[in-house]
Amino acid sequence: MKNIVLVPLANGFEEIEAVSIIDILRRGDVEVISVSLNTDLYVTGAHNMTIKADNSIDKVNIDTITMIVLPGGWGGTQELANNTKVQQILKTMDIENKLIGAICAAPFALDKAGVLKDKFTCYPSVETNIKATGYLKDGGNVIWDKNIITSKGPSTAMEFALEIVKKLQGDVKYLELKQGLLLC
Repeated sequence: MKNIVLVPLANGFEEIEAVSIIDILRRGDVEVISVSLNTDLYVTGAHNMTIKADNSIDKVNIDTITMIVLPGGWGGTQELANNTKVQQILKTMDIENKLIGAICAAPFALDKAGVLKDKFTCYPSVETNIKATGYLKDGGNVIWDKNIITSKGPSTAMEFALEIVKKLQGDVKYLELKQGLLLC
C-alpha cells in the first residue's frame, strides 16, 4: 500500500515548513495531499505567499491516509486547533495509531486534540500555550514519541521531513534523499 500524507494548510501557515514538508516527502516517493480548510483552495501563509492546495479537507477519506502533518505558523496553527474536521482527524488517527506530525507552533493543535504523548518539541515559547507537560527544550530538533513526531521550527523543517521519509520509506530512501539534498 502506498503511503499517503495529508498536509492541511490554514491561512497563516509557515511557508518554509509547508513547502519543505510537501517537497521532501514527494521527492521521497510519498504521495502528499495538501488540503485547504474550506472550499477555496488558495491559502495564504504568514508571509503573504499564496499556495493552491490540492483539495478541500471535506473531500478527505481518512481511511486512505497514512499520516497527517501540520505545518506551523501561529495564525495557521490557531485555525488548525479550532477546526472541527482537523481535530476529528487527529483524534481518529491517534486512536488508530496512525502517524501524526507537527512542527513549530502546530503541536498546540495536537495538544488541543489531546494526542500529544510524553515527549514533544515545538517552537520555543509555544510550549507555554500547551497543557501537556512533556516539552523537551534540549531534546533535539525532531522528537518521535510513539506515533507522534514533532519539530522546532523553520530551520528544522528539512530534517523533520527527512525523518518522516525515513519512517515511511526506510533508511535507503532517506540516505539517498539526504545526499541528493546535500545534507550530509
